[in-house]
Amino acid sequence: MLRVTLGKSDATGVKADLLAVPVFADRVPGPGAAQAMAALGSSLDPLLDARGFTGKAGDVVVFPTLGHLPATMLALVGLGDRDKVDAEALRRAAAAAVRSAGSARKAVTTLAQALPGSPAVAARAVAEGAHLAAYRFDKYKAKPNGTQPPGRLQSLVVAAGDGKKAALAAAVAAGEARAAATNLARDLSNEPANNLHPADLAEAARKLAGKRVTVKVKDEKALAREGFGGILGVGQGAAHPPRLVELTYRPENAKGRVVLVGKGITFDSGGLSLKPADSMGGMKTDMSGAAAIIGVMSVLGDLGVEVEVTGYLASAENMPSGNAIRPGDVLTMKNGKTVEVLNTDAEGRLVMADALALGAAAKPDAMVDVATLTGACMIALGPRIAGLMSNDDALAAELLDAAADAGELAWRLPLPDEYHKEIVSDVADLKNVGQRWGGALTAGLFLKEFVDGRPWAHLDIAGPSRSEAEDGYLPKGSTGAAVRTLLSWLERRGSSS
Repeated sequence: MLRVTLGKSDATGVKADLLAVPVFADRVPGPGAAQAMAALGSSLDPLLDARGFTGKAGDVVVFPTLGHLPATMLALVGLGDRDKVDAEALRRAAAAAVRSAGSARKAVTTLAQALPGSPAVAARAVAEGAHLAAYRFDKYKAKPNGTQPPGRLQSLVVAAGDGKKAALAAAVAAGEARAAATNLARDLSNEPANNLHPADLAEAARKLAGKRVTVKVKDEKALAREGFGGILGVGQGAAHPPRLVELTYRPENAKGRVVLVGKGITFDSGGLSLKPADSMGGMKTDMSGAAAIIGVMSVLGDLGVEVEVTGYLASAENMPSGNAIRPGDVLTMKNGKTVEVLNTDAEGRLVMADALALGAAAKPDAMVDVATLTGACMIALGPRIAGLMSNDDALAAELLDAAADAGELAWRLPLPDEYHKEIVSDVADLKNVGQRWGGALTAGLFLKEFVDGRPWAHLDIAGPSRSEAEDGYLPKGSTGAAVRTLLSWLERRGSSS
């Protein structure tokens, strides 16, 4: 695991395998860059011209220092326009430095990074971005003699300027906590489905007990006894029974109560409405919403969040068998509403509805659910942007601001009343699908039926939950989407109440 420490204010004096210094657009040097480049003893301009380095965001160029600096190599990391550098730009710059360390010909185990801007803001962002970029899911790869892979970055020294040490240490710790929560969600979502069933997801949640979090688990018998028809219906075709997990965080003098709900379909075959083979490959990550909630709950105490939070993980496997729900079956949900299931591959909204109904009964101040819910949202917004739907404008604005702070893209979509007729059934209160067009919106309207009028928002992360290639601090595979958005939202909600 990457270790982050605070170093001396003069970055050029740090002994490391690689020293990364920031450069703004048009090659305007950032903190430490002019001194580091001057120490090399000759103009770098011809080399920078040859490599096309201008200092735009994402530019990285690495040189050997040939003994002119305590660091073995020097990386110039582009930040773009100086006036537009924010926390996200710093996260991405840290990620670029970590990536350059990983691709260096010589093994790099120690990286030093100089910071521009507000020392505390920069320290938090760099610690966060570095940990996110250093993430690897390789537990199933052979490791000769149990050693780390060659070149794996082990430590980062943050040259944080003249800021107060206590404030800087707290900022680094906060950045590390946010990244650790995200990486926990990534680990869970990357786990193969044969090793992560609903009971295993519940066990992962139980590991949070004692971190100021209490955990309760409802098995299939309790779910039947208490009327969770949606979760039971989706899970009834699988050999591994469903679970509903409740996690509660109660700080002293809590400033309000919120409920988080995560979709935990540990594998989605589509059920009897079977998916094509090509569409099943990534379905082990269909529990990314539940993984995000576990990640969030794991660090609330570390971050000192002053809001009471209850998280629900609605978990099942959606499998075809002689016991599976059939198109045309009717389920009775936790709040008593009946649902005609016309497509068993629209199962996420069924498990989420039960958990939302349970959460709404406690009358929280706000509810947010997170789910890889619809391919329709990906068609509308592409693979990187989450769809946000809400019955409360103020809550929607809070979440959009939090997403911007976290560097996670989100776009608000409508919940049009005129589309409600699409989910009205001829034989039950509701049906679980409408027409093909506007499928993300009708799914949101379906969930709205189970929140009992509480302020509520739905985050559809079907696109951003998974990446097909490394990009910045995003790895290939699970991204841990929505964890940092929710943490930013909860931190702000606690401090402003």
